[in-house]
Amino acid sequence: MTALTKYARLEATALWRPTPEDQRREVIVSIGDATLMIIDLKSQPLTHWSLAAVERANPGIRPAIFHPDGDPGETLELPEAEGEMIDAIETLRKAIEKTRPRPGRIRWLGMAVSFLVVAWLALFWLPGALLDHTLTVVPKVKRDAIGQALLKRIERVSGPVCADSNGRAALERLSIRLASGPLAVLPDMTQDSLHLPGDLIVLNRSVIEDFEEPDVAAGYVLTELTRRDASDPLRDLLKVVGLRENFRLLTTGDLAPTALDTYAEHLMVTAPPAPDTAAQLARFENAVLRSTPYAYARDITGETTLDLIEGDPMNGKLTEPLMSDADWLRLQTICGG
Repeated sequence: MTALTKYARLEATALWRPTPEDQRREVIVSIGDATLMIIDLKSQPLTHWSLAAVERANPGIRPAIFHPDGDPGETLELPEAEGEMIDAIETLRKAIEKTRPRPGRIRWLGMAVSFLVVAWLALFWLPGALLDHTLTVVPKVKRDAIGQALLKRIERVSGPVCADSNGRAALERLSIRLASGPLAVLPDMTQDSLHLPGDLIVLNRSVIEDFEEPDVAAGYVLTELTRRDASDPLRDLLKVVGLRENFRLLTTGDLAPTALDTYAEHLMVTAPPAPDTAAQLARFENAVLRSTPYAYARDITGETTLDLIEGDPMNGKLTEPLMSDADWLRLQTICGG
């Protein structure tokens, strides 16, 4: 410590008393290596105090009276004439005091750091972790129920699910052919197609009735399967309705009706994400289905769907009809048209 070096040769006379019952005696005081040394006039050591434990009994008053921390009965009185030594001791005491740890500050700092860590976890880690956990524990039967509940809400806008019995039988055979899971057709939906929790894919009647071949409707089904592969539909729902509904589903097994309404509205007004073209073409290839009819149905010029046309995995290949003409006619009348 620089201050110790500065005062290393400083000495002063003082009056020292080891206990309140003892007589004060004249001594010599010097500053040693982090200690205050007290010796008698014959240069015999009497005691030494740690500078870190020196306390002043009468701050600002002279003669200055010092004592060891915790023992006010032992005193060292420095007369006013020894001002340099008094100032030196005070300077060293202040320098040592500045180096002492501040438990209060450390505690507050620790609390602040803990709060920031908890806040960070709550804002960034917890929602994702809770979402991932929820998706792993929600059973398929509950996913199916959520999908059906959403379908009921979409029906309020689009009209009820098309239910012609012959058309539904043809639709069932199409779902088996495409290995898609359950399919439904709505008469007036604002989107061409959707996929819902529970592996349910919903088509608008226009993708069936407005085209001359079933490959277009099948293309919409395969596109929704591609989107579903890229993102769990239940994850998409929970991201929209928020952390509270995520927690509700995890703890009660249900979603609030208002949350389902919110997500149904979101599906109706939000453009679906563009699927990955390579994954989309792989779906067409696995289904042994041409992608070109779907591509032209999406864009009659083919400009925006050129990748699907040029990358058609069935180009130059003979393929079996997707379904019989009779089934195609039945499917086109599924909504009674």
